[in-house]
Amino acid sequence: MILVLKKEITPNQKNVIKNMLSDHGCITREITDAGKNVIGVIGKCGLDMEDCRQLEGVEKVLPISTAHKLVSRELKSEDTIVRVGNVSIGGDKIAVIAGPCAIESREQAMTIAKEVKKYGAVLFRGGAYKPRSSPYSFQGLEEEGLKILAQVREEVGLGVVTEITSPAQADLMMKYVDVVQIGARNMQNFELLKCVGRMGKPVVLKRGLASTIQEWLMSAEYIAAEGNNNVILCERGIRTFEPYTRNTLDLSAIPVLKKLTHLPIVIDPSHATGIREKVSPMARAAVAAGADALMIEVHHNPDEALSDGPQSLYPEQFGELTRDLYVIAPVVGKQLDFDYLRKNGSPSAAPEGSGRNRVAFIGEYGAYSHKASQGYFSDEVEAVPMSTFRAIFKAVEDNRVEYGIVPLENTLSGSIHENYDLLQSHDLHIVGETTLRVKHHLIAHENTDISGIKRILAPPPAFSQCRNYLDQYPDIELVPVQATASAVKQVKESGDREAAAIGSSMAADIFGMMVLEEAIEDNPRNYTRFAIVSKTAAPVEEATKSCLIFSTGNKPGALFEVMKIFNDYQINLVKLESRPIMGKPWEYMFYIELEADIDSSSLSDMKAGIMEKAEIFRILGRY
Repeated sequence: MILVLKKEITPNQKNVIKNMLSDHGCITREITDAGKNVIGVIGKCGLDMEDCRQLEGVEKVLPISTAHKLVSRELKSEDTIVRVGNVSIGGDKIAVIAGPCAIESREQAMTIAKEVKKYGAVLFRGGAYKPRSSPYSFQGLEEEGLKILAQVREEVGLGVVTEITSPAQADLMMKYVDVVQIGARNMQNFELLKCVGRMGKPVVLKRGLASTIQEWLMSAEYIAAEGNNNVILCERGIRTFEPYTRNTLDLSAIPVLKKLTHLPIVIDPSHATGIREKVSPMARAAVAAGADALMIEVHHNPDEALSDGPQSLYPEQFGELTRDLYVIAPVVGKQLDFDYLRKNGSPSAAPEGSGRNRVAFIGEYGAYSHKASQGYFSDEVEAVPMSTFRAIFKAVEDNRVEYGIVPLENTLSGSIHENYDLLQSHDLHIVGETTLRVKHHLIAHENTDISGIKRILAPPPAFSQCRNYLDQYPDIELVPVQATASAVKQVKESGDREAAAIGSSMAADIFGMMVLEEAIEDNPRNYTRFAIVSKTAAPVEEATKSCLIFSTGNKPGALFEVMKIFNDYQINLVKLESRPIMGKPWEYMFYIELEADIDSSSLSDMKAGIMEKAEIFRILGRY
């Protein structure tokens, strides 16, 4: 059962509850779920639900109907995010784990690790102990393989994942690796499950060859019951009658698991298909189905691999796959971030006493800017709401926060001109960007009907993005506010049942409101691109994108002369925006984005030519 505690509960009352449960033989787990303090009670307990309802400080008691209690969505409605160093598995980012099936040598492991990191992998996988169908097949380098994995972490900067096959290996795993994996054949090796539960390290739990989802979740429960909640479920295909692939990848397990459990889900299409050309299509499908992570086998010379060469991608194929995933992920509200490790691994110093870096966004928690900040930084950075875009720039400029995240343009409503003007007037640097698919929902109080709505609150861009829907209700008053989450908060706090807001499902959850209508935007291709600004430039050796602002003399052909320089060097311009120069009527500053590193030595002559033609020239960012 679940004990939901009152917000005003005192520490003493909580201790009394926990001691009483313990005295009656109850096993308890205390968690925070959706802002509520919850105690999960499992095992044989001498108290019934009615006894627990009478305890001082308990708001309500709910039953857990499933056998897999600790990993159940009933116990914890929020998704669990498993952290491996600076990497988070779960949430808005797609985590890619890649590497060879088996560690064969130091040279092989280092070569592959550098390649997969270059193409976007955030963790490195490789087997040191290899349980094989034949006793005569390569069984792994054992401890020597673990030492090589530790060297990969030290030299390449990737956390390492490997399989544990016996409790006797636990001490070595604790010494050398970051994530332990339970293989398919050991999914119901209960002593091994208890062992990794006691180890406390993150665990990748693979589904058994012919196991049901319920059996799989009960194996996860064994690990959680030992106190380790850092479990990642891995679907790697199940054995069926179909012989054209090694196994049958059960992608339907993803939405089923999303409903049943709060644990993150990783898909292993390499072992599922066993065929190289089938891996990428199934990986793409897995992301579209809602997977949190992928585990991909990669080898620089698969024809000579000692294990599973036919299913291993070449590094270049892996790079092509991650580029595809980068495009697919935003459609399902996720992102694949090629710059993940740099952003999380070497942030600038946080303000004294704050504990971690901070990013300013506009609106309230649950705003699209808040969601974009989570997608870019994960939740390792503290999000700080601001009332205006100008306040964001000022907070970064005054060192009150390390980063600001501001929208630059939307595919339906166009550019956010205010932020282009603020980039011009503040001495800040663009250090990155992120794109978010914006799904607008109409949000109101519980048990409200659209026929009773007389006012809708939202920022003006949201109104323009939902014009077709709003035109159906011409009598409803449109009330402009600063941000979508601010609109949801105002409707919530006003108690006005005739008012609704346009916002995200995240905002609806945060403020306890009901989604009245889903996806009311005019076009599903509704994306907003955000810039991340900082007081210091991004520490990149070679950038793939540069942002500039410049002005030209007020004479015929002045802009053409600058554009011709870009053309002569075959530089692709992806954005050109003109904005008035403050205090100089009819004169303009040009904001430009190019797919090149403006500071690279090969473009030094181009840069000099532009500076010669421009009256004002400034690099806003390289990333």
